[in-house]
Amino acid sequence: MRKIRKIRLKRIITFFIFNLVFSIVLAPFTIFWGPFEGTKTLAVGSILTSRHPQVVKAFLSDEEISEIVNKYDSAAAPSNSPIRRTVFDASAGITIEDIKGKAFKGKVMLIKDPKRIKVAVTKELEVTGERVSDFVKDTGAIAGINGGGFYDPNGAGNGAFPDGLTVHNGEIVHNNIGNKSTDIVALDKEGKLIVGQIKADDVKKKNIQEAVSFWPTLIKDGKRGEFQDSTWGVAPRTAIGQKADGTIILVVIDGRQPTWSWGAKMSDLYNLFLDYEAANAANLDGGSSTELFYNGKVINKLWNWAGERYLPTAFVVMPE
Repeated sequence: MRKIRKIRLKRIITFFIFNLVFSIVLAPFTIFWGPFEGTKTLAVGSILTSRHPQVVKAFLSDEEISEIVNKYDSAAAPSNSPIRRTVFDASAGITIEDIKGKAFKGKVMLIKDPKRIKVAVTKELEVTGERVSDFVKDTGAIAGINGGGFYDPNGAGNGAFPDGLTVHNGEIVHNNIGNKSTDIVALDKEGKLIVGQIKADDVKKKNIQEAVSFWPTLIKDGKRGEFQDSTWGVAPRTAIGQKADGTIILVVIDGRQPTWSWGAKMSDLYNLFLDYEAANAANLDGGSSTELFYNGKVINKLWNWAGERYLPTAFVVMPE
């Protein structure tokens, strides 16, 4: 009797393992070739902005990817759809607004004095990253958003290594590209936002005080940057811009949450910054990194189920 029970148990376990493996193998085909448009849209948007965009391109052509991105959420928000603003909070020199497009929700923080913006770098550089809340606490700031990109040479996934150039207080604190050109998001001594490509040698020449590396440039000197929605997909976004009067515009857009916010295309970000009359603007690291921390708490809806992500850099807003 015991032998029969053991045989049955083994068969049941084997059956479940087989079905699990079978489901995992079939999952990509079901997602990308199946009839579930919402699932396909989320998958395309998420994977395109991950470290493995080639997974999408293995199943879908560039034309199919572009079609999905351009019509997300069925009747997806056209790139020029109006943005609804509602003041969320206002204090000395800072205004926070809730923003809402047809397929996304998020927040915008406006800071009148651009010199209040600093780059915070993890205390344990090349060992482990920090959460945005940690950066705010460590620096005595009042608010913060996630910053530049990072790479993962050890496979630890702990945000220890910022990618490209990282500058704080006028000094390069990390550089893994030598003197090659990189896309920069920077502030100079006068508080002017600098976007576009520079080299490490340009940091001193341009009086850059704070900088991280990321892309694409959305607006440079009032002109549209070069980017394609089909390359970037639909995802949670973090971005920074500046008006002609110096006001800094910090943007976080929630995403990958169909009942709340799908996320944004690059053209959505571009049009949002046009709506805020930005002269310069650039995209920052997004996805599960996207976060706005203010007044002791995260005030956007994180996509990452594990909570705040560990990152190498952040932009923080210092007290007046």
